[in-house]
Amino acid sequence: MIHITNLKNSLPLFKALSSEIRVQILELLSVHKQLNMNELAEKLGLSNGAVTMHVKKLEECGLIRIATLTAKRGTQKICNLHEDKFVIDIGQQEVPHSYETELGIGHYTAYEIFPTCGIATKDKLIGEVDNPRYFADPERINSDILWFSRGFVEYRIPNYLKPGQDFSEIQISLEIGSEAPGNCSIWPSDIHFSLNNLHIASWTSPGDYADSKGILTPSWWFPCWNQYGLLKLLTINRFGTFIDGVAASEVTLKDIGLDYKSDLSIRLSIPDDTEHIGGLTIYGKNFGNYSQGIKVRVIYEQN
Repeated sequence: MIHITNLKNSLPLFKALSSEIRVQILELLSVHKQLNMNELAEKLGLSNGAVTMHVKKLEECGLIRIATLTAKRGTQKICNLHEDKFVIDIGQQEVPHSYETELGIGHYTAYEIFPTCGIATKDKLIGEVDNPRYFADPERINSDILWFSRGFVEYRIPNYLKPGQDFSEIQISLEIGSEAPGNCSIWPSDIHFSLNNLHIASWTSPGDYADSKGILTPSWWFPCWNQYGLLKLLTINRFGTFIDGVAASEVTLKDIGLDYKSDLSIRLSIPDDTEHIGGLTIYGKNFGNYSQGIKVRVIYEQN
């Protein structure tokens, strides 16, 4: 996967994709997996020289890979896809007096979960589904998706502030959704957020989506299972707590009482007493539609 965060540096990629012929080459390789130059020329109705020019541009920007094989009648160049996905992130910018960190989905420090549940890396399931014991498996540190019907997972956020610095805002971004047995697009779930054991907000996820394959969801994943979630941004500052910029509660940073010595922990839960007990799925870098884990940005003031 190609992850684009700088548009200017990615101009060669955009130029390569601006040609209808080159897009057709990528489509052919996605279907046939690999083709030699003669086969590409025949399918496109072009000369070998023209195909070579287009293939070279795709190779230069990292979209395809070319291997030279020796055959009975000489050598031939075999083309296949090198990257079949790319994600564009725009609007990323540095904020003065801030730091950012990213937590893996499996980096939780505490949990209590109930079936249906499960956890998986980008390559395989960890243990058995619907067996909470596997959430303690050491391999969970590499997981990229987890799900449960009720309970909680908690993550510890590093506090890098120094004496004379005060918290101004905490932003937490993650891809989440409900957890239905299998999947269900209409499956509301009240997901609660707590910071240092203080409830700060809740958000009702509309469903557990599998109407289309997640952009990053691996090919081995079961098509009838959850494929992707929704990207949510949780923000807490001196004015209150917000979800995607909309006020979610009046809880402020002052209510939590943080300083440079404070521990920081974020808990995501489905309580037993909430109205919609529809579970929780958290997607990591190799599942869903967004190439990220749990991103955290801390903004602070310098006294």
